[in-house]
Amino acid sequence: MQKQTKKGEKKLKKRIFRNQTNIMSQKEIILKITTAIILLLATATAALAQKHEVRAVWLTTIGGIDWPRSHNAAQQRQEMTTILDQLKRAGVNTVLIQTRIRASTIYPSAIEPFDMCLTGTHGRSPGYDPLAFIVDECHKRGMECHAWMVTIPVGKTSEVRYKEFKRRNPKLARSIGQDGYMNPEDPATGDYIARICAEVTRNYDIDGVHLDYIRYPETWPRRGAKPHERRLYITSIVRKISQAVKSIKPWVKLSCSPIGKSGDLSRYRSGGWNAHDAVFQDAQVWLRDGLMDQLYPMMYFRGNNFYPFALDWQERSYGRMIVSGLGIYFLAPSEGNWPLNDVTREMHFIRQNGIGHCYFRSKFLTDNTKGIYDFARRFDEVPALIPPMTWAWSGSPTPPTRLDVSRSSSRDRLSWSGATDRSGAPNILYNIYASTTADVDVSEPRNLIATRLTATTLNVPHTNGQTVYYAVTALDRYGNESTPAYTDTPSATGTQRARKSLTPNDTHIPPFYYFWSKKQQKKYNKTH
Repeated sequence: MQKQTKKGEKKLKKRIFRNQTNIMSQKEIILKITTAIILLLATATAALAQKHEVRAVWLTTIGGIDWPRSHNAAQQRQEMTTILDQLKRAGVNTVLIQTRIRASTIYPSAIEPFDMCLTGTHGRSPGYDPLAFIVDECHKRGMECHAWMVTIPVGKTSEVRYKEFKRRNPKLARSIGQDGYMNPEDPATGDYIARICAEVTRNYDIDGVHLDYIRYPETWPRRGAKPHERRLYITSIVRKISQAVKSIKPWVKLSCSPIGKSGDLSRYRSGGWNAHDAVFQDAQVWLRDGLMDQLYPMMYFRGNNFYPFALDWQERSYGRMIVSGLGIYFLAPSEGNWPLNDVTREMHFIRQNGIGHCYFRSKFLTDNTKGIYDFARRFDEVPALIPPMTWAWSGSPTPPTRLDVSRSSSRDRLSWSGATDRSGAPNILYNIYASTTADVDVSEPRNLIATRLTATTLNVPHTNGQTVYYAVTALDRYGNESTPAYTDTPSATGTQRARKSLTPNDTHIPPFYYFWSKKQQKKYNKTH
């Protein structure tokens, strides 16, 4: 009887194990199918990509959580180039690099000390200029680089950076519990932050200044100034920063990352946590009054906490740029364990509504958390330019007047000249387009093969003597693009005069450098 019982137990265990294995196999199959569908949808949405779209990422330096992972200068540079290469492959065109951290910086400042993330010691120089290096490396890859400035927080009260800040600025420092802040109600706070933003703008070839935590701390005492007065205090700081930045380089974008919900909507409530009423950010007024060029609302939500509020930001953008901050860190099992499609649905939605996207934060993207990096590469495989700041300057550069193409057995060498900038900025940039038909359709982003070049030459590989036509446009620092200069015949060696045709035809194919398969080409042809 005992033997029979043991036999029965063994059989039962085997059956349970087989059932569990089948269940696991089914789960794996479902997961694989879901992932395949998501990636397929990403490819379909890539076909709907706009020529102008902000695709950004927050690259965090505090504590080295995104970068740097080492205190060695050479390793830091290597890490950064690896990260930027990965971001470029994922279609990112804007990098927000955390520059002012907590009353400390990643560049040699005359106002504040180096942050300890670089060397492990507060105030110690890393032996090179990290911000100059990062700006240069972003520009080499055709990406904008914005200096992300943390404004009001100045560190934990127990930290040396807060103590040093308080010693130098006793009237500006305020402590609430264990956290130290600048006093948003003291006019000197706006002067101080404007001065450090001006320093970065003057000394570096940045494309934007991005303000973080430009608000009241949620723990700030409720007694004292009334809500509308508090909004005026924060707006006063923003105005001082805007005037400081724009008076030096008017083409440098000013942006901030407000709380993800501006306020209550007619049908959807913010749950008490919103920009306007909880922390006194009048962000939409900053757009209306020309104090800011972009907003990156931190929309780390799902469902009806995301979609109607995203539309609200866009509907009240006053023609400026709205870029939804996506909480991809919630994909991590240790954070929120969101399924991938919670984020990908949001990305499809905001693209359809003319809103850009910004990942928080870099490491969760490059680590391919839940497959987000694979999705991003497909979703943003078609390049995009940054929308132009036509409200600041709407004139376009003149196009190149000379475009040479010299062909060798494996590459075409392009060189051009003659474009002129009319915006007053110190340099001009170039976009290169290619197609197997003349004239190249420059309205089609799939024809973009290089963006924001500073050089006036480019080597382009070709295969099997493939016939390729080219177009070059000039781009000013405001993002305004000239009409194109075209090549007449692609394969002849020597100089060819550029033609300035204003009516390119509609025949185009994806750039040859993608090396698309016949299946991919067939799919593309069906949608066009």
